[in-house]
Amino acid sequence: MPNERRNLEPGSGFLLKAKLSWSAVRVGPANEVTVTSERYAIGLARAFGGAILFGLPLLMTMEMWSLGFSMGRGRLLMLMMFTLMMLVGLSYFSGFEKTFSLKEDAMDAFAAFGVGITTSALLLVTLAVITFDMSWGDMVGRVALQSVPASIGAMLGRKQLGDEQDMKAEEERKQEAGYAGELFLMVAGALFLAFNMAPTEEMVLIAFQMTPWHALALGVLSLLLLHAFVYSIGFSGQENRPEGGTFVSTFLHFTLAGYGIALLVSLYVLWSFGRTDGVAVAEIANMLVVLGFPASLGAATARLVV
Repeated sequence: MPNERRNLEPGSGFLLKAKLSWSAVRVGPANEVTVTSERYAIGLARAFGGAILFGLPLLMTMEMWSLGFSMGRGRLLMLMMFTLMMLVGLSYFSGFEKTFSLKEDAMDAFAAFGVGITTSALLLVTLAVITFDMSWGDMVGRVALQSVPASIGAMLGRKQLGDEQDMKAEEERKQEAGYAGELFLMVAGALFLAFNMAPTEEMVLIAFQMTPWHALALGVLSLLLLHAFVYSIGFSGQENRPEGGTFVSTFLHFTLAGYGIALLVSLYVLWSFGRTDGVAVAEIANMLVVLGFPASLGAATARLVV
């Protein structure tokens, strides 16, 4: 044990602390494996809890059941691939455990997706949404579509159900990621809330009955709330205004960029669900503004959730 301490070089950061910590407490290799496995098991249990909490609202939504059957399989596959890429990024900020390489983030992402698929399948069967007299295509489509919010919830289970030490590590990584990291978190937050609203018929109905003035007012309200939620209200995890930055520069770099991200994510989700097929441009614009409202709030509060 003393030789192990001498061989560690100064400045090795987290790995140095981890090795010193293990040398102080472990009795043998078996103990190290046991503790590591136990921590991962706890993270996996939190993942299942997060998958249930985040996925349950859509698991009990009729429109999602229908979309699982009717949605184009190419679009569904693209959506799942996009979600998987998002999970890799989310693993860096809020995975089952702290990761140190892209490979580990990818492994966490596949694990979260597996948890999302398993949770969705079990709950859909339990709720009799999936029965064994259905076609395989219908069953696979429903499980695959429902696994998107469930897998995001699985990845975020550590943040929502974790301890204070986990939260500190995540905040450090968010600080290290800088502006690009902020934009990524906005994409993740916008995707989650937009995905929860886009399948509903009410969203289309609201867009249909809105006038251009309603759309303009809702767009302005979205921008104001996004800026207020990010910089003004004082939520936990709220972003601090960049040092020396003016209101205009902050508005352009974060608020306006965040709203643009919310609209792009909304457009992609609407297209994935076939909401834009054969629809006039004016109606698509209204749907974008309507769905952009919850998406912008998701982008604004991403640091609270992710």
